[in-house]
Amino acid sequence: MSRQITQPVNQVRLTNVAVVRMNKHGKRFEIACYRNKIINYRQGTETDLSEVLQTDRVFTNVSKGQFANKSDLQKAFQTKDEESICKIILLEGQVQISDLEREAQYENMSREIATMICTKCVNPTSCRPYTQLQIRNAMKDAEFVVHPTKNV
Repeated sequence: MSRQITQPVNQVRLTNVAVVRMNKHGKRFEIACYRNKIINYRQGTETDLSEVLQTDRVFTNVSKGQFANKSDLQKAFQTKDEESICKIILLEGQVQISDLEREAQYENMSREIATMICTKCVNPTSCRPYTQLQIRNAMKDAEFVVHPTKNV
């Protein structure tokens, strides 16, 4: 007789999840969204909330599947309507990103900064533009820190 691990039938697996988190009145509220749709919604290109959210429920912890209490929602947002609460969290909340995404974002920002410097600066002795590699090495030597939330 073979032994097989059985999964719960009513458990829903969330894939491609980005968690948007908001702390309000001492409580943490989270929603599960599609990673690539959050920015589109915040910029106004995506208006359909069901296309952005994976579930229309508000969580206290998405990874554990713990739903938020109706009384906590009422205290924090003055409403029990989860759709309007999801809109508020989506617009004002903080998007949780992974280490790999953060590293890729850092690389893109530093590459963009180096490209901008290359187009605007020339070497005064040779009157030739600096290469991107020279700029990147100079940034590393100077221990230049790229701030992830500021514009280039």
